[in-house]
This record gives sequence, structure tokens and C-alpha cells, in this order.
Amino acid sequence: MFARQVFRSAQPLKQSVRRYASPPGPASGGSNTAIYAVLGAAALGGGGYYYYQRTGFGKPGAYAPPSKDERKTVPSSPGPSASAPQTAAFSGGDQGFIDLKLESVENINHNTKKFRFALPNKDDVSGLQIASALLTKYKGPEMEKPVIRPYTPVSDEDQQGYIDLIVKRYPNGPMSEHMHNMNPGQRLDFKGPIPKYSWEPNKHDHIALIAGGTGITPMYQLARAIFKNPNDKTKVTLVFGNISEEDILLKREFEDLENTYPQRFRAFYLLDKPPEGWAQGKGHITKELLKTVLPEPKEENVKVFVCGPPGLYKAVSGAKKSPSDQGELMGYLKELGYKQEQVYKF
Repeated sequence: MFARQVFRSAQPLKQSVRRYASPPGPASGGSNTAIYAVLGAAALGGGGYYYYQRTGFGKPGAYAPPSKDERKTVPSSPGPSASAPQTAAFSGGDQGFIDLKLESVENINHNTKKFRFALPNKDDVSGLQIASALLTKYKGPEMEKPVIRPYTPVSDEDQQGYIDLIVKRYPNGPMSEHMHNMNPGQRLDFKGPIPKYSWEPNKHDHIALIAGGTGITPMYQLARAIFKNPNDKTKVTLVFGNISEEDILLKREFEDLENTYPQRFRAFYLLDKPPEGWAQGKGHITKELLKTVLPEPKEENVKVFVCGPPGLYKAVSGAKKSPSDQGELMGYLKELGYKQEQVYKF
């Protein structure tokens, strides 16, 4: 029933598209085939929240509790071994920066790499909570001040011994260029955890994740935490935009979630430059698309998370004023009736 077809962007919809530069992120090809046909009909006909009315996805009781197979696929708590006590590498507060050794580098695509940094001890965990990030710091020989940038690891918070970062190289981006020039054995300064949104199981009935490019990493952190916990029944909808197919990150991980939890996880992907035969969303995230696939704001306990390039924030939610100031809610989400307290900007 949830087979995947093409969401065809009709000419009238293109007039409302906000163009933005999408850094690379994942686009999964899960199992939603008929959804895109439903989306096309709903968008062209102006039917708001049509998908949820037709399928029942996102309504109370529309999902089954995790089966034994699901619990095997996504364990609730891997935990440390009994022989080795678990300690957190990052404790926050006045700990300051600690340097970690780069263990390995994996090429993801033409401008994105995965970096594995070893924690101080092989039995250490990162100490990150959901949702939180780490700061990186680098000062080159000709730099007056160090550059500091936040990154959200894609490795599990219970993973012992290392953290993984996915980093896109931006032209004239001092931190990303430095990291892309690093070789295994070199070291980089880290500090954290930097708290973002405090999550607890079943805090919301349904969350929506709207991401562009590398803005997917905090979204993946949150989704992974929800589905690894069999006591968390939260439903999740992901809307994710990228430039091209090769920019898709974490594709397999999202496909696994979609296939394992088809009644609780739905993903909608769009490409600015789709290849021949691309059978998913085309173009940019629009108000019509969000109205079609997101849960209606008045119906249940909904939270919408947004992360991506500046153009995405401007079109969808308005920008943050600072890390501690969410700024005024604007854009498509405000026009669709969501309230300030229903939206969080990473």
C-alpha cells in the first residue's frame, strides 16, 4: 500500500519554490511507492494533509508495538560490557577542549568524507545526549583566531572507542578544508557536549524532520535514538532535500528504519537535479508539499525540527538569531498554522 512512485512537481508549484543551495545529505529510497502519486494528486488538488487522512499514518493506534524482529534489528540499549566500566570522554562544563586522534577517513562522494576519531580510551563513550553536538577547533599558522565549528556525530551515543563525523568540504570553509586535508594519525580539538533539544521517550506523539543537505546529521541522531528504544512510540516523518543523487548520505540507515518501522517512519526525498529515471521527489521543498505530508498542527502533539542551509531556514521556518535564540517563526510553517513552540531550529 505504501509503494513509491514519482512526486511530480507541476508547473504551478514551481512558482512557489524557494531555491536554495543544499549541502550533501541522505536521500533514502525506502518503500513508499504509491505515496508520490498521492502527493501529486493532493498537491495539485490543494488537499491539505491528504496523505495522513488517506493512510491513517500518524494517527493514534496506527502503528503496532515493536515485534521481536524489530527489537533484534534495533536493540534498545547496547550498553558496555560487564568487564569494562563505561566512561564519557566529554563531560561538558569547564572540561575544555580535548584533542582526538584521527583514526580513519572514508570518501563518501566528491566533496564529503566520513572521519573516525578515536576517543581517549577504547572503552569510552562520547557522553553526548539526545540531541547534542560537539565543537571542533583549529588554528592555522597564519590565522589570528581559531575557527570553531559544531558537528553532530553520526555514530551511536553508546558506541565505545570512537566517534564518526560526516563533513562536506566547502570552498573557503576553514574547518571543513582543514579536516579534508587531515591524514590518519593527526589530531583535532573537540569540546562538548553542546546541548540542543532535550529528548525523552514519547515527548511528542509525532515529529517531523525537515532537512537540507548536511543538516540531516542531527535529524539522524534523533531518529536513531527513537527507534533504538522499544518503549518510544513516537512517529517520525522526514522531508529531505539535496542537489543530486550522489549527495545522499546515510541512505542505507534510513532505508533500514523505513523498512523496519513502516507504520511509524515515513521519508520523502527531493532532488534539485534528479537523474534520468529518478522515482522520488523533484525540485525543492514547497509549502504545498509540507501541507500534504506533515501531520496537521492542530490534531496532535506535534514537533517540527528544521536544519539546513540558510535558504532552507528562510523559506521553511525563518532563521535563528543565535544558538540560544530561536528567532521568530516565519515561512511555510507559520503559514500552515504551526505555532512557535511547535518548531525547533537546529
